[in-house]
Amino acid sequence: MGFLGPSGTFTEEAASKLRGVLVAFDSIVGVLEAVDKGEVDLGVVPIENSIEGPVGMTLDLMVHDYDLKIRNEITIPISHKLLVNPDVKVEDVDIVYSHIQALSQCRKFLDKLGVVTHATPSTSAAAELVSGKKNAAAIGTARAAQIYGLKIAEDDVQDYKNNVTRFVVIDHGDHSMTGRDKTSVVFSLMKDKPGGLCEILGEFSRKDINLTKVESRPSKEKLGRYIFFIDFEGHRADPEIGNILNIIKSKVEYIKILGSYPTEGEDLHSFR
Repeated sequence: MGFLGPSGTFTEEAASKLRGVLVAFDSIVGVLEAVDKGEVDLGVVPIENSIEGPVGMTLDLMVHDYDLKIRNEITIPISHKLLVNPDVKVEDVDIVYSHIQALSQCRKFLDKLGVVTHATPSTSAAAELVSGKKNAAAIGTARAAQIYGLKIAEDDVQDYKNNVTRFVVIDHGDHSMTGRDKTSVVFSLMKDKPGGLCEILGEFSRKDINLTKVESRPSKEKLGRYIFFIDFEGHRADPEIGNILNIIKSKVEYIKILGSYPTEGEDLHSFR
C-alpha cells in the first residue's frame, strides 16, 4: 500500500487503518504512478481538508493523468504540532518548515510567531529537515517528533480546532455496491451559458439524490474555463444513478467517473 511519506505523515496515519504493508513515496504523483504501474496494490493520498478545501494536485492528476479509481475514503482529525529540537525554545525559532497545506492551516499561529516559513514535500520531511537545527521548527505529527528525536513545543497550533482531512484509497477499479455508497464524478459543460451548471445539478434534485460536495477547478485549457467535481450519495451501478449519469453525459462536453465507494467507515477492509 503506497502512501505520501516519509513515515510520520498524516497520510501514513490514514493508511495504517487498512490491512497491508505500507510503502512510502515522496509525492502524490509517486503514489499514483506506483498504483498505475502495479508496483503497489493500493495508494492512499489526501484529497480534501475542512479548512483549506481540495488538494488540487490529487484532483488534477486523477482527471488529467491517470485512469485510476477511488475505492474508499478515510477521514481523520488533524492536530498540528510545533516540533523543535530538545534544547530549543520557541523564542529561538525564526524559521518553520512544513507542507504547504499545514502552513496554510496554521497561518494565524505562524504570523503571531513572526517566523519565515518554507514549504516541504510533507510534514515528516519538514521534521527530518529541522533535526539538529537551533533556530528552526517543523509543523508535523507526534509520530514525526518521535522518529526524528524532536520535542513538541506547542500542541494544536492549527487556526481552527475542527480540522479534518479526507483521504482516498486509489486502485485500478472502484468498490462494489454496499448499500451505503457515494460516487465522485468530474465534468465540463459544453458551453458557457446561464443556468448550465444548474441544469446538470437539477437532474440529481429531481431524483432526490443528495449532493455531498460541489466544487470547481480551472480546466487548464483557457482562462475562465472550468471543470466541476461533485460527490453524491449512491453507487454508479444502481440503475437510478446510472440513468442520471446517462442523462448528464448527453448534456456535457466531458464526464469522468472517479469512483463509487462506501461512505467512510463502511466495509473499510474489504479490498480484495
